[in-house]
Amino acid sequence: MTEVKKQAKWVRYFRWLHRKVSLAFFIFILIMTITGILLGLKKPTGLLAPTQKGVSTELSIWLPVHTLQQKAERYLHDSISKELSVELDRVDIRPDKGIVKFIYKHHYHGLQLDGVTGDLLSIETRSSDFIEALHDGSILDDLTGTGGEQFKVSYSVLVGVSLLLLILSGLWLWYGPRRIRKMKRTQIENKAG
Repeated sequence: MTEVKKQAKWVRYFRWLHRKVSLAFFIFILIMTITGILLGLKKPTGLLAPTQKGVSTELSIWLPVHTLQQKAERYLHDSISKELSVELDRVDIRPDKGIVKFIYKHHYHGLQLDGVTGDLLSIETRSSDFIEALHDGSILDDLTGTGGEQFKVSYSVLVGVSLLLLILSGLWLWYGPRRIRKMKRTQIENKAG
């Protein structure tokens, strides 16, 4: 088999691989792409609620975090629903803004409280957290209640590997035909010379 035929065979193989990977992972790559764009633009698009300003940035006059947490739980139940879980995912303390954000584990609501007074400054639906869960696949772990990150890890690895295969096969689909043309030119020149 001549070198040109070998190269043509490789190009056909990579074209087949590129097509199969594209078809198999199209939806996942599309979801990851769209959600990635949205996450990159979360502040300008309003997917992330603006951070409010509290009374003071002086931490020594702030209420203790456990007191702020109790107030946040009361606000959550009184303002949104008594049925919502108060299990925290994280507490985001912003001394430079004078506020504390309470972000919950089992729903996409967040509260911003003034660090000094404990007053409710903002109730937000954290759309960016939902989009992030779609982006990294953790929404499947949340929906199935597995308690781990099996789906998130599998999804991320599969999409990552598929993107890597698409890049490599795409590069070969670009480079392979050029290499074949060069080889054919060289053969023609060698026969002529």
